[in-house]
Amino acid sequence: MASDTLTEAQWRQYERDGYLHLGRLLDDRQLAAMQQRLDDIMLGKADIDYGRMLMQLDSETGKYEDAGVQSRGHKGATLNYRKIQDLEIDPLFLAFIRRPLFHHICRRVHGPGPIGLFRAMFMNKPAGKGTWLPWHQDRWTDLDRDPQITIWLALDPATRANGCVQIIPGSHHELLNPEHASGFLTEQMAAERCTGDRVRYVELKPGEAMLLHNWLLHASDRNQSSQSRRAFSICYMDGHSVSKRGENFFPVFDADSEPANA
Repeated sequence: MASDTLTEAQWRQYERDGYLHLGRLLDDRQLAAMQQRLDDIMLGKADIDYGRMLMQLDSETGKYEDAGVQSRGHKGATLNYRKIQDLEIDPLFLAFIRRPLFHHICRRVHGPGPIGLFRAMFMNKPAGKGTWLPWHQDRWTDLDRDPQITIWLALDPATRANGCVQIIPGSHHELLNPEHASGFLTEQMAAERCTGDRVRYVELKPGEAMLLHNWLLHASDRNQSSQSRRAFSICYMDGHSVSKRGENFFPVFDADSEPANA
């Protein structure tokens, strides 16, 4: 299992490339518990307040624009959800969000102030389905500052066949399309910058995770296999961040607090 801190060599690699493989963060028991919990949530079996959770069904066409409406509440008992957000309300996921390793990472990037949660979400590409996610950088114009850190945890094998994350290493050093509300590139930008010789496919085993800088260009394809591609993604932010829409963000780590024991 991974350490609760990163080495200076790992930090240098992350700062150069915009991403870092963190190794395996879940043992078999923890992995099975998280997989089962997500299936129960999708099937409507979980003892959880569905009215507080943003949920979206997968596209039937594979096109991003054809995915279901993102709104709060359960959309029916099916394993074909594309996205489930606000998972911090579940104790199992909250414990993972507050791991000491992530506290260490947040302190390095954001300093001693409070750390907030922009989103904690399940991302799914069901077997033989899944939606193409176009090239983009994770940033949002309705915030007064950009979140910088994402932890991406594989809950199934993440492979080229089932739509693993694709990245452009080193692309996090500049914001490419600041006018777009969610950081998506234009088709022309994507054609120029995201060519085959630059793309790297981030394949992970179940329970493994990677650290991503939010400005790192990334995308993901449809699932062409019989294996689902489930993942849990956490985006951390400066706890002083302000939303122009008046949103309140979940506090993860207090100012100046020391990482708890694993």
